Amino acid sequence: MAAEVEVLEGTLRNILEQETLKWVFVGGKGGVGKTTCSSILSILLAQVRQSVLVISTDPAHNLSDAFQQRFTKIPTLVHGFSNLYAMEVDPKMEEDNLSDEGLEGFLSELTNAIPGVDEAMSFAEMLKLVQTMDYSVIVFDTAPTGHTLRLLQFPSTLEKGLEKVMALKNRFGGLFSQATRLFGLGDEFNEDAMLGKLEGMKDVIEQVNKQFKDPDLTTFVCVCIPEFLSLYETERLVQELTKFEIDAHNIIINQVVFDEEAVESKLLKARIKMQQKYIDQFYLLYDDFHITKLPLLPEEVCGVEALRKLSQHFVTPYKPSLTRGTVEEVQQRISTLRLQLEEAELDLERLQKGKEEA
Repeated sequence: MAAEVEVLEGTLRNILEQETLKWVFVGGKGGVGKTTCSSILSILLAQVRQSVLVISTDPAHNLSDAFQQRFTKIPTLVHGFSNLYAMEVDPKMEEDNLSDEGLEGFLSELTNAIPGVDEAMSFAEMLKLVQTMDYSVIVFDTAPTGHTLRLLQFPSTLEKGLEKVMALKNRFGGLFSQATRLFGLGDEFNEDAMLGKLEGMKDVIEQVNKQFKDPDLTTFVCVCIPEFLSLYETERLVQELTKFEIDAHNIIINQVVFDEEAVESKLLKARIKMQQKYIDQFYLLYDDFHITKLPLLPEEVCGVEALRKLSQHFVTPYKPSLTRGTVEEVQQRISTLRLQLEEAELDLERLQKGKEEA
């Protein structure tokens, strides 16, 4: 008789307990709650680790909204914490950050010719910066799926960039020096300086990439909602992560409507049925993953207090306050229906009164 497949605990405790973790990526389709999940995960990690940095690499920065505090490209201590820092970086080269205008100007022109190299270089700069800081663990609130996958392809993107520069150098070697004199850029602008810069960044990215492929140091948390497009996107993401040899064994299914809480709404009942179909598929496809279900909430999760409140469902599986079919649940349904009836009667009374006055 075949052994039953053990369902892994539906929480993120495994991440909190993995003391060797250095990099935690949180990613998924746009609008599924990645920022909220990465913010909560960083709060929980701050309870068990010495120092935590949460970085948003999404151009539409929401980290400031989640914590209700303004963050910039410089790590800032989150209010109410002594060991949790947050920063928001733009995955594009920042012109005001350039040291040698001539060299950097040419480099940025060159990077336009190689798709993704500008992001790769700024990501390398950021990683170089982060590596000099002494954080126990770094949480990445990544951009929607496509951007995340590009971020993981950066080492090969830079490789292509270097090959292109080398090819240019071999073809137009003499023209470089003539062009520098012609534009009055001086001696600091030469192929060696340019290649040195690209090589240096390639080294950083390769070094970090090695760490990204180490399951003891890096893991990826996929966030989704129980809908077809999100299931499809998660499957694509998991396949790509496998291809890049990046460890992933946690999925958060957000915005779940629990049957016990839907009371008597036809719309919500239809929604539950639809969601359940996809939740079943998630469990079927990812039987070796920790799948955490989070409830659809009546309000937005903003501010440290709201984040802390929701964080309990990351370490203990969410259980609705009522169980379908119990005395309490039926009483709750009756009181809700009574309330709806009273509201409807008041509406009818108002309408009839209006009609008489007219």
